[in-house]
Amino acid sequence: MAVFFQSLISGILIGGVYALIGIGLTIIFGVMRIINFAHGDLLMIGMYMTYFLFALFHIDPFVSIIVTIPLMFLYGAFLQKVFINRVLGALPQNQILLTIGMGLVMSNAIMLAFTSDYKILSTTYSSASFNIFGISISSPLLISFVITIVITLALYWFLYRTDTGQAVRATAQDREAAQLMGINVKRMSIIAFGLGASLAGTAGALISPTYYIFPQVGSVFTLKAFVITVLGGMGSIVGATLGGVIIGVAESVGGVYFGSGWKDVIVFILFLLVLLFKPSGLLGTSKD
Repeated sequence: MAVFFQSLISGILIGGVYALIGIGLTIIFGVMRIINFAHGDLLMIGMYMTYFLFALFHIDPFVSIIVTIPLMFLYGAFLQKVFINRVLGALPQNQILLTIGMGLVMSNAIMLAFTSDYKILSTTYSSASFNIFGISISSPLLISFVITIVITLALYWFLYRTDTGQAVRATAQDREAAQLMGINVKRMSIIAFGLGASLAGTAGALISPTYYIFPQVGSVFTLKAFVITVLGGMGSIVGATLGGVIIGVAESVGGVYFGSGWKDVIVFILFLLVLLFKPSGLLGTSKD
């Protein structure tokens, strides 16, 4: 039983970071109806940014999000303005090919600049843990989880309590109606993509102390982000939060009881079950 609770808590903690990745993809899809297959590569950029801030300026990875969030927002806004905006009305396959191409350019540019060697961000607390009732809790995972909660609450406040946030939500609900009401939907799209990029970059910063950093790491998290978003319900922020925690728990518990090689298999079994029995996702609604 202790092993179960150990894996459950670890899964919840890492699931919180996964939720950030899913929320970012959900915001982008909700506002622009485009699935960003370069989402994981934005997370990879955040990981490299965190690594070099630590290596060159000795800025703690968790403190570095103060720098990572605004820089990734600006980078995401740039990508939307220059590239994504041109295919918003295009065929879905053109949108998919563009985002896949963006991801390939990012990962290969990083590989050319910094080689494909794995980088490890080692801090004094990277492997630190403490015990509560006989259960070992990873210190960096707990710190990441707390920061994730703070960022998620701040995001909810922005979306529900500010005029700009409400305009973003209105654009996500009905783009044409929002435009008729005088909302600048192009500006909302830039903000949405910037938010998505900053959340992905923040997630990259938070997992940097406990994960290998390499140019192709983005493909792993793009797949996770897609599964989380579909599992929770396309366009549902609460669903993405729930989906991230479910995926984290499934990976952790599955890895303990079935072996680490099976944890991804269990995740995709859950994914297929949701597609079979509730295609709109756990908290999603079907849209025309």
